[in-house]
Amino acid sequence: MKITTFDTTLRDGTQGEAVSFSVEDKLIIARKLDELGIDYIEGGWPGSNPKDKEFFARAKHELRLKNAKLCAFGATHFARYTVETDPSIRELIDAETPAISIFGKTWDFHVTRALGISLEENLKIIADTVRFLKQHGREVIYDAEHFFDGYKHNSEYALLTIQAAWDAGADVVCLCDTNGGTLPSKVSEIVGIVRSRFDGVIGIHPHNDSDVAVANALAAVEAGCTHVQGCMNGYGERCGNANLISVLANLELKLGHTTVGEQGLRNLTSVAHFIADLANLPVRNDQPYIGKSAFAHKGGIHVSAVLKDSATYEHIPPGLVGNQQRVLLSDMSGRGNIFYKLKEQGLGAQLSESQRRQLLDQIKQMEHEGYELEAAEGTFELMVRETLNPGRRFFNLVSLDVATKMGRSGGSLTVATVSLQAEDGLHTETAVGNGPVNALDLSLRQCLASLYPEIATVKLADYKVRVIDSKKGTDAKVRVLIEWHDRERTWVTVGVSDNVIEASWKAMVDAIRLELMRLADAATDSAQLSPTLLSSNL
Repeated sequence: MKITTFDTTLRDGTQGEAVSFSVEDKLIIARKLDELGIDYIEGGWPGSNPKDKEFFARAKHELRLKNAKLCAFGATHFARYTVETDPSIRELIDAETPAISIFGKTWDFHVTRALGISLEENLKIIADTVRFLKQHGREVIYDAEHFFDGYKHNSEYALLTIQAAWDAGADVVCLCDTNGGTLPSKVSEIVGIVRSRFDGVIGIHPHNDSDVAVANALAAVEAGCTHVQGCMNGYGERCGNANLISVLANLELKLGHTTVGEQGLRNLTSVAHFIADLANLPVRNDQPYIGKSAFAHKGGIHVSAVLKDSATYEHIPPGLVGNQQRVLLSDMSGRGNIFYKLKEQGLGAQLSESQRRQLLDQIKQMEHEGYELEAAEGTFELMVRETLNPGRRFFNLVSLDVATKMGRSGGSLTVATVSLQAEDGLHTETAVGNGPVNALDLSLRQCLASLYPEIATVKLADYKVRVIDSKKGTDAKVRVLIEWHDRERTWVTVGVSDNVIEASWKAMVDAIRLELMRLADAATDSAQLSPTLLSSNL
């Protein structure tokens, strides 16, 4: 069965804390949602703020949607106006969208307390607003606000409100769990009653305050809803709206319905991350279907089984939603984890069984000391290459000295001196930097520049520090993760110490050594590289 999809990321999603999109962002996201195959895109409330008004003004000329209908959002007309004279209704008409979604009061408690009008007057307001918008040629989606709470409090009146909308010509009546407090069994029961009494298209709009918004959406569809509303990545006010990513995947892959289709599903991961980037919010690693950890395996027994058949610990092939399988390294790793990572890096056939066992024991010990190799695959790759080439070091540290001076004005000056023993002798350099990490990086590179000029392409991309045992306060160990990139790839290295400078140094040196290892291993013509690359055994 075709289930109509209605995305409200650009309206309800922006009511979430820390979620903010510019007009340009909203136009870009609308195009992306259209490419995904969403049926309706709710762009905002043109009568509520200048940003949304500008969005709809620009959308008229700049959006050429191929799959979706753009939808403006608003409320039923205010009691102090007629529907013809209400400025907010005029804004909805002027937005010139093919569809309009409006919300009205369903809960008698809200009618009498929030609006301060009679129950009969509210029914007339709903009917007049829907009828007026239909007379202007718009498709009307009526959002029955607080429907489930209203039904539980006064079922007869709640049903009268949606009857008023249908009688006035609403194309869809969407039942909203606005407070997010209804559980799936109750949603299913109430939707079933509504379905038995009305023939029109019924929608569901769940919020996630009880952490069951996705489950409520699925329960509503199974009970008769054919229109589902939600937000990408579950954005929305308080605890968010139903995560439309999970809803789409579950409807198609678990319940056999049609939403965005097979190709749309394959784009779910990229779209979710694209929108998160524009929102400047991280995607939870454990977000179902599209999170980085959604198909990640850590336990040795799990990995062993997955290597034989991924269905043993994966409920779907990750490629169906554009994600990929990952195997992590930790103190819970088994030989299967090592074999998988070696194969992934093209090194699988090079290590003997005893070397793999040695590497696994080394990983477990490092994890015990506070290292996190699942997040630092660059350090793991270096360990493998050093196991294959135990004598190749390129350089060794003789000493380092870092000093930071601060003046009364608050400024600081950091000086680092590094001495390294390399193939051609001792190298000592001093550099001034913006903090100890920058000063050490400059000193290290200056020491190696003449010997290994190739390292000039290695750049720091990100730097993170994590306290490992906070109970020890400032005496605690820290873990430093540094992300690097060169012209071809990115990688992360890790260092652990009770001294943040030493931890940073370890991660920094690992990155440089790994790059030199890669260059040496890939070389087919030594003339293409520094002569010492292939003979650096210290």
